[in-house]
Amino acid sequence: MTEIVPVSGPELVTYADELAALLIDTVEGGASVGFLTPLDRASAATWWRERAVAVEEGRHQVWIARDGERLAGTIGLVKPALPNARHRAEVAKLMVRPSSRGHGLGRALLAAVERSAAAEGLTLLVLDTETGSPAERLYSAAGWTECGSIPAYAGDPAGVLRATTFYYKAVGPANPVTAQ
Repeated sequence: MTEIVPVSGPELVTYADELAALLIDTVEGGASVGFLTPLDRASAATWWRERAVAVEEGRHQVWIARDGERLAGTIGLVKPALPNARHRAEVAKLMVRPSSRGHGLGRALLAAVERSAAAEGLTLLVLDTETGSPAERLYSAAGWTECGSIPAYAGDPAGVLRATTFYYKAVGPANPVTAQ
């Protein structure tokens, strides 16, 4: 049974080494999540630990999926600091351990973030992913709307520039967001 739970800043520090291993597996598996290969464990763990203050302050939220004693996946939600953006947030770093893929965990992590965002009064979520990646099928199946792509937007783990596709999803009970 997989359990998905939000983590506090101190808990994020506690899980940093496990999250670093997941991040390295994800990057080595070819996912474009902002890092290049080779990614060493110390740098990956430091990246996670550096998010702890933002998590404690509520500017960044992180959920982990545990399958027994093992960390199986994670997802984040980053809130903009600007006053005119308090209704939205960015979904970031959706990662599922390769051995846990294909069982609906990515979809469950995404749904957990969507429910939490709506409960907090957020009305719009955005995310981006490498164009042509397997993640695009997940986002489309989960009801996200593609809103365009930018060529050569981000480097893949090998540093090769790739196109990135952007998505959005309206969440919450009374949402004013409509496609235009």
